Amino acid sequence: MYDRRHPPVDKPRRRARPTWQHWGVTAATHSTLFPQVPETADAVLDGLDPEQREVALALSGPVCVLAGAGTGKTRALTHRIAYGVWAGVLQPSSVLAVTFTNRAAGEMRGRLRQLGAGGVQARTFHSAALRQLQFFWPKAVGGELPRLLERKIQLVSEAAARCRIRLDRNELRDVTSEIEWAKVTQTVPADYPAAVAKSVRDAPRDPAEISQLYALYEQLKRDRSVIDFEDVLLLTVGILQDRHDIADQIRRQYQHFVVDEYQDVSPLQQRLLDLWLGDRDNLCVVGDASQTIYSFTGATPDHLLNFRTRHPGATVVKLVRDYRSTPQVVHLANGLLSQARGRAAEHRLELISQRDPGPEPVYTEYTDEPTEAEGTARRVRDLIAAGVPAGEIAVLYRINAQSEVYEQALADAGVPYQLRGAERFFEREEVRKAGIALRGAARAGGNDSLLDDAEDLPAQVRAVLSTNGWTPRPPAGSGSVRDRWESLAALVRLAEDFARAKPGATLSDLVAELDERAAAQHAPTVQGVTLASLHAAKGLEWDAVFLVGLTEGMMPITYAKTDEQVEEERRLLYVGVTRARVHLTLSWALSRSPGGRPGRRPSRFLKGLRPGSGSLGAVGPGGTGSVERGGGGPVRRTARGPVRCRVCGATLTEAGAMKLMRCEDCPSDMDEALYERLRDWRSEQARELGQPAYCVFTDKTLMAIAERVPATDGELASISGVGARKLGRFGAEVLAICAGEEGGTGADEG
Repeated sequence: MYDRRHPPVDKPRRRARPTWQHWGVTAATHSTLFPQVPETADAVLDGLDPEQREVALALSGPVCVLAGAGTGKTRALTHRIAYGVWAGVLQPSSVLAVTFTNRAAGEMRGRLRQLGAGGVQARTFHSAALRQLQFFWPKAVGGELPRLLERKIQLVSEAAARCRIRLDRNELRDVTSEIEWAKVTQTVPADYPAAVAKSVRDAPRDPAEISQLYALYEQLKRDRSVIDFEDVLLLTVGILQDRHDIADQIRRQYQHFVVDEYQDVSPLQQRLLDLWLGDRDNLCVVGDASQTIYSFTGATPDHLLNFRTRHPGATVVKLVRDYRSTPQVVHLANGLLSQARGRAAEHRLELISQRDPGPEPVYTEYTDEPTEAEGTARRVRDLIAAGVPAGEIAVLYRINAQSEVYEQALADAGVPYQLRGAERFFEREEVRKAGIALRGAARAGGNDSLLDDAEDLPAQVRAVLSTNGWTPRPPAGSGSVRDRWESLAALVRLAEDFARAKPGATLSDLVAELDERAAAQHAPTVQGVTLASLHAAKGLEWDAVFLVGLTEGMMPITYAKTDEQVEEERRLLYVGVTRARVHLTLSWALSRSPGGRPGRRPSRFLKGLRPGSGSLGAVGPGGTGSVERGGGGPVRRTARGPVRCRVCGATLTEAGAMKLMRCEDCPSDMDEALYERLRDWRSEQARELGQPAYCVFTDKTLMAIAERVPATDGELASISGVGARKLGRFGAEVLAICAGEEGGTGADEG
C-alpha cells in the first residue's frame, strides 16, 4: 500500500520525554487529525525540533522567524502561542494572530484548539479590521457602517462607461486590480500616475485614464454609501490615528501580536499593524522572502527584510529543516533559487530535507498543449492506480486559462478533479444537508430506525449519509455527481478518524466537532485531483505535483519585463516546486496547437536544472535524470502548420475554437437536428454509465461533430475531444447517428 510517510520506528517501552529525534516529531505540515490536548506546558514542546522549540520559548519582545517551505512554521507559531498560554505568560484573549487567507486563519484556529488554546483570535487582516470597524464605527463616526461592496468590478465598469472609456473583460479586471494596488499602497487618484512611474509598474491602460477611473469609482462609492475591502483597512487606520481613546482600548485588549506570511504585508497592512502595536514590541513575525509572489497586490518583503533594522534587539530564528519534501525535490528547489538575483535572493534559505530519498523529478517535453494535457492525465491515472490518493495530486499552471484543456483531459481519463477556488467545503449544499441530517439523527438518538443496525459511530454516519447520496463505492466518472459523493465521503472519513481518536464518542460529539470545524473553516480532505494556478497553490501541498506549461512566455510570463518581475516569476516556480512531497513532474509543449510550429523553448529557469541544459546540478543527489519525450495516444494527429478557422482563415489559439475549427463568433453551419440527436444519445449513455454527460462528450465536442459530420473513423478521430478510447467505445454509434441511422443500443462493456 502506498504510504507517504516514513515507517515509524519502534517506540520505547516506557514513555520517555519525546524529543525531535524521535518519531514523535511529525512532518512539519502533517499533524494527527485529532491529537490529544496537552496536559502541561512542557507537553506542548514535545516533538518540536531545536529551532522550532527556540521559537516556542521566545515569548517576549520582537521575534523574527525566517521559515523556508515545509519547515513547520505554522507548527512553530501555534505551539509558541499554546506554550505561552499553558505557561501563563499569555492570556488567550490578549493574543491576535493575523494571516492572509481565511483558510490559513481557519487552520491556525483549528490547531490552537487542538493544543488547548482555543480562545486565541486568529484572523485575516481584513477580518480583524472589519470586526473592529463594525464595533467602533457608531462611536467614532455615528450611525451604521456603510454596506460592504463584495465585487468592485461592476462599479469600475460603470465608471468606465461614464468616462466613455471602452474596456474589455480582461482590461476591466486589470484596472480593478490597479485600483486595489493603489489603495493598499495608500496612493490617492491624483498621485497614481506618479506612483506608477516611480514603481516601474506596467499599467494596463494609460495612467491618466486609470487615475480618472479611480477617482470616479471612489465618487460612486460615496454616492451609494458603500465601502470596499481596501476601505476596511483604510477606515480602521483612519479611526485609530484620529481617536486615541479607541486605539488605547484596542491596545488594552490585544497585548501580543503574531503575523504569518510577513513577506506579503502591504504598506497599508503594516501601517495598521503599527497602530495596533503602539509603542510596544511584543510582535512575532514569520516569513520567507523567497516566497514573495504577490507584489502585484502591493505586497513587499521589505518589512520582513528590514525587521532587524527596525527592531535591533529582535530574536531571529531560521527554520531550514524541510519535513515536507524528499531530498530530490529539495535539491531542485535549492538549485532553482541558487540562480536568483536581487535582495530577496540574498536572504534565501538553503533547505535541508529530513525525509528519505524518493524518485527523481521527471522532465517531459511534448509536441503540443493538448498532448501535454493528455500525457499528464495518463501519468495522474497511473499514480492513482499505484495507490496515490487523487486528493494528494495537483496539476499547477501559471494562469487560470490553462485549466480547460486539463479539465477535459482528466475527464476523458475518468479521473475526478476539483478546481481550487471553488466554494468552501462547509458551504456546499450537500455538506449543509448532511449536517442537518446528522444533527437530526443525533437528537433522535436511539429512536432513529436508520441507526438500528449501526454498531459504532462511523457506521451511524454511513447509515445517515446513505440517505443523502453516499454509497460504499464511488460513482463512475467525474463532474457534479462525483463532487457531491466526494464531499460526503470526506465526512465519512472524518467520522472514522474521530472515532479512532476518541473511542466512545457519540454522534452528538461528532456534530459538535463539525460545528467547530465549520466555524474555523477547518475542512476535511476531498478526494479529487486539484487543478490550480501557482498563486492559488501557495500554502498547500500534495504527494504528487505536476508543473505544466513551463515555456518561455508563460514561465516567466510575457509581461514580466524588469529583472525584479522576472525574479518574482522564479519565486513563483519555486513555490510550485516546494508544494510536492514525493513526486514532481515538470513539463512543457513545443507548440500550442496540434501540428503547430515547434518554436517554443523550455523556461529559462530550468536551465542548469533539467538534464542536458547545463552543469548547475541537473540531477538530484545520487540520482540520474533525463528529459522524456511525451508522445500522443494511438490516434496520431496529422495536421501540419497552425490550426486555422475554416470560415475566415484566422489562426486559432483558444482551446474551444480549435475544437470547433472556427472562431467562436464566425457563422456556424451546424446541423441542429444532428446536434439534438447527439445530445439525446449522450444523455442515454451517461445514464447507463452513471456518469455526468460531459464525461461522454462535452457540448463543444458534440457541436464540432454536428458541424463537420464525420463519415469515417479518421474524420471523427481528428476532432479534438475524441481520443482513441472514446473512438473505440462510442465511434460506431456516433458515425451511425451522423449517417442518419439509429443510434446503438448503449455503451459497451469495454
